Amino acid sequence: MTLNHNELLSSSPVLHVTPSSTPIVLPSPTLNMSIQHAANFSSGTTSGSETILTNSVGAITGAAILGLVFLLGVPGNVFIIWSILARARRRSITTLLILNLAFADGFLMLLTPFFMVYLAQRSWIFGLALCKVLFYLCCANMYASIFLIMLMSLHRLVAIVWPKRIGALTNRRMLSRVLAGLWVLALGLSAPVLVFRTTTEDKKEPLKFVCDCQHQDQHQHQQSQYEVMQYGMETLLGFLLPYGVIIGSYVCILRRIRQTRFRRRIRSEKLILVIIITFGLFWLPYHIINMVQVAAALLPEDSAKKQLINVRTKLRALTSTVAFVSSCINPVLYTFAGKSYIQREGLAFMARLFEGTALETTRRIRRSNQNSRDREKDTDEGDSLKDKDSDSNTTANANSVIKVVPQKNGK
Repeated sequence: MTLNHNELLSSSPVLHVTPSSTPIVLPSPTLNMSIQHAANFSSGTTSGSETILTNSVGAITGAAILGLVFLLGVPGNVFIIWSILARARRRSITTLLILNLAFADGFLMLLTPFFMVYLAQRSWIFGLALCKVLFYLCCANMYASIFLIMLMSLHRLVAIVWPKRIGALTNRRMLSRVLAGLWVLALGLSAPVLVFRTTTEDKKEPLKFVCDCQHQDQHQHQQSQYEVMQYGMETLLGFLLPYGVIIGSYVCILRRIRQTRFRRRIRSEKLILVIIITFGLFWLPYHIINMVQVAAALLPEDSAKKQLINVRTKLRALTSTVAFVSSCINPVLYTFAGKSYIQREGLAFMARLFEGTALETTRRIRRSNQNSRDREKDTDEGDSLKDKDSDSNTTANANSVIKVVPQKNGK
């Protein structure tokens, strides 16, 4: 029995084609790849299989750095807190700001084991809630730290340039309000992390998850806006503006020091300056990557954007880890600054260091006030001498007139 071609097609249970059948449109691989490619651009990866943890060398290096940071940072910041609260006999404004900075850094150091596990396993295993909360606290620490350092610089500026107005800053109630507002501002500016931070499954390794920011929306333009808003705000408000205030403050301080009789820099100025420089050096790579990500979000879909996202993907984890170092380096700086007190004071050396900076600040303020009083006294004495000279000249002129008039009448 033979079947012709038409009978075979009509009797086939697998495929039935009629002349009026609607053509079957198969999904286009090219279209799917382009959609997935665009989504990957918006989420910060160059392809579905690449994440911020794809670079295994960077992840392992970051985990090792965090281990060292934890060993130095936790005991170091706890020692600072204990020195100020238990051993310091007097607490200046600078000392209280250092205390708040140590609290912020010490709390951040307690979170480092979570990130060590994250980098070592190259997978986030702690769930969505901790993904949001832990990175939110890290971002709040970044804002609080730079704001506290900015307050230190502004306090030094007022103490040296306008010493008569320092009394308004030594009010403890006012300082408490300023610090409370600082922490509220830091927590508020970190809110985008709670919104955009989420966990996503690694497409290359399905059993592994990444905790990263995903700016997903129905419109590609709005996705870019969210990305620019978050990372641009971090760099502008958490680095550029505070550092601009800090640099401006120290320019005014140095100009004032050159105009005074006492040009020797005191220990507290050197200590705060070193804190500022080290903080900037460790946070600068992180903010550079932020700007790279902002630039990638603003560029159109081309090879330049792909290269920028490649840079961000490879370096984000490492630069974030380097930023953690700034929270453990301050105890080391304080130790070197107070090494002259170690043999004499023992474990209380750091408390004596902070007391010494407070004493030097007080002396500098008194000297500035004394210089101001001396200048005012010299000005008053000069004015009085001028007045005496003018009075004597007037009297002499009057006498000469009196002597001349009788001579004229005699003639």
